[in-house]
Amino acid sequence: MSTIPPDLKYTAEHEWVQVIDETTIRFGITDYAQEALGDIVFVSLPNVGDQLTAGNSCGEVESTKRVSDIFAPVSGEVVARNDAIETAPDTLNSDPYKNGWIIEVRVSGSASEIAGELMDAATYQALTSS
Repeated sequence: MSTIPPDLKYTAEHEWVQVIDETTIRFGITDYAQEALGDIVFVSLPNVGDQLTAGNSCGEVESTKRVSDIFAPVSGEVVARNDAIETAPDTLNSDPYKNGWIIEVRVSGSASEIAGELMDAATYQALTSS
């Protein structure tokens, strides 16, 4: 069964979102997503400074099963990327919520308000168990 930390927010595309401060969020793929993908062998990330649009593809995760898009959960500017997962993509399998984070984004507006529009853990649990 997938782990769903209660302090994060979630998207229907299986990304998790953590508010870092009032202008910045960090996100990655959920435990459910990494289980569905299988062994992750490659990750493609956007560059720092790239502009993301919520719902649009901003990278790719390749596993032994398939290639899947990473979708931006919010709009904003990439301010940090986890370069370590490019050299150790299996971190997304072993530690998706901590060391397997993907990108930090500076949002326009309030990060907590934007995150408030996403699913909470209970809602995401219901989505993934149906």
